[in-house]
Amino acid sequence: MEELSKSGFSELARQATLQPKEALLGTQKPNQPLYIGVPKECTLQESRVALTPSSVNLLVNNGNEVWIETGAGKEAKFTDKEYSEAGAKICYSRDEVYKADAIVKVEPLSDEEIQLMKPNQLLISAIQLSNKSESYIRSLMNKKISAIAFEYLKSEDDIYPIVRSMSEIAGTSAISVAAEYLCTTRGGKGEMLGGVTGIPPTEVVIIGAGTVGEYAARAALGFGATVKVFDNSLEKLRKLQNNLGVKIFTSLLHPKILQKAIASADVAIGCLWSEEGRSPTVVTEEMVTKMKPLSVIVDICIDQGGCFETSELTTHQKPTFVKHDVIHYCVPNISSRVSRTASYALSNILTPILLDISESGSITDYVWTHQYARSGVYIYKGNLTNKHIGKRLNIYHKDIDLLIAAHA
Repeated sequence: MEELSKSGFSELARQATLQPKEALLGTQKPNQPLYIGVPKECTLQESRVALTPSSVNLLVNNGNEVWIETGAGKEAKFTDKEYSEAGAKICYSRDEVYKADAIVKVEPLSDEEIQLMKPNQLLISAIQLSNKSESYIRSLMNKKISAIAFEYLKSEDDIYPIVRSMSEIAGTSAISVAAEYLCTTRGGKGEMLGGVTGIPPTEVVIIGAGTVGEYAARAALGFGATVKVFDNSLEKLRKLQNNLGVKIFTSLLHPKILQKAIASADVAIGCLWSEEGRSPTVVTEEMVTKMKPLSVIVDICIDQGGCFETSELTTHQKPTFVKHDVIHYCVPNISSRVSRTASYALSNILTPILLDISESGSITDYVWTHQYARSGVYIYKGNLTNKHIGKRLNIYHKDIDLLIAAHA
């Protein structure tokens, strides 16, 4: 009965948010300058930056201010001079950056960075829920901020643009990595990915038929390789096949079929993600022992534990190890390998959002007028609004439609 009542209130709130936008004209403050802070990423191996100089220039030309911590774009090969010429203010103190209205970064806040946040600020970043605790989320809530997560943010066409963009980069990069480590100069067996006329093509096995798997398949096919894709969802396999526009080998995750494919593979890509918790381990150590000598494993979902039983976390500085005579590449955040491209991809998505927030006048007015964006808001003025996070960490969550309708 209580659940039914709550559902009824939620529906009323949702309908209320659909009323004509003119109802809010009396309280909106459109075209309010937005002060945007971009701190330098402090997480190990994170080389991306949330905003590029060209995006900064667009934001500044629209009346906003952008404060960039010195060296924030260094790893993506953007200099302080480029940001300064684009109109940004270069900050030599992290404390100064965190005085901005909106903090935009790639990785989640560290515990030290959370302490720098102020009430009513807006945070836009990844959340990476799989390694976050209840105390972490509560510390964000206690700051009375509003927060938007990359992983939950949807666009008007009902896709997750940042997740998709980073997945496209990760899938394509995985094949580039595999091609590199097949070479003799990298300790590989000296094969060219794809092969040439008269020589049997390289065999690539991809485990996971999501966006990462699709773009890995596209890249491998572009090299001329033979591609086999496995997944536990028939629908995903069908969608991948249709998107590629060519007939390739696809199969559900039957152990015997997978074992046979892994044994003959030159490259195996792991990209089978879990909605929550650890990625399923579908390739056992015994299967790995039967792989060809100096074949290559690229386990993209290593940050969730990995698809291969033999996977161990590696770094960009020391990206591989050899086990059972098989080269393993298990670097998390593979898109940081091409940090400049990834930064452009992120910035192209975030910039229109920041412009919309500025034109709306406040985060409240933005989520009122952009209903699709509410999916990305997981904390609203100190209130947890994401049902998934609430259930996983046992934290009471509130309906964002009710909060918005009440103009909280």
